[in-house]
Amino acid sequence: MVKRTTAVTIRKAHRYLGIFLGIQFIMWTVSGLYFSWTDIDEIHGDHFRNMEYKPTAFDGLIGFSEVDLPVKISSLSLKEIAGKPYYWINNEYLVDAKNGKLKAGISEEEALAVADRQMSSELKVKGVEVIDETDKHHEYREKKLPAYVISYDSPENIKAYVSVADGSFQTVRHRDWRWFDFLWMTHTMDYEGRDDFNTTVLRAFSLLGLITVMSGFLLWFTSSPTMRNLVKRKK
Repeated sequence: MVKRTTAVTIRKAHRYLGIFLGIQFIMWTVSGLYFSWTDIDEIHGDHFRNMEYKPTAFDGLIGFSEVDLPVKISSLSLKEIAGKPYYWINNEYLVDAKNGKLKAGISEEEALAVADRQMSSELKVKGVEVIDETDKHHEYREKKLPAYVISYDSPENIKAYVSVADGSFQTVRHRDWRWFDFLWMTHTMDYEGRDDFNTTVLRAFSLLGLITVMSGFLLWFTSSPTMRNLVKRKK
């Protein structure tokens, strides 16, 4: 059996590790419970979307050879903006698919029309603004900029984002998503950008967490009367 001084050392190590890691263990547990008890579709904001939306079919579109651009076409998609067809070419050029004219981004009215098709008809617009940049903690991080931010009058503080460059509907953000995002940050321990699951802090705390658990098992082994009796019998 281990010496008393060794047992005391193990007990102290386990105690202080528990104090040091306790808050993070609580955050891991709380965030894990939240993730497992929430509907991911609701977090994505699907219940605020028009799930019956279908893209409009167009005819009478010009051929690609009629599009006058200074570059060759390497990628192309057809987009609907405020009921009109546009080609989005090379992820850079927005071209009217009826007359071939180049379009320099969309207007606020067009952004509202795009959001109106994508969002629930029960929502009422409260305001519109344009953002040109975001930081690593912004709810619209790592998406197309600039973008229109369309705010709705609701307790959930709903916001829809539409790209200025190509008029594409980007995403929906609301209160529950923001809670999810915050808890995701505490779960990954990426306090700089939120989305990195390989941070040094997370690795360190995971390792210390394993050491804490193992020290708990070792503490039980060294202090258990049952284990002491088994050791004495073997001797």
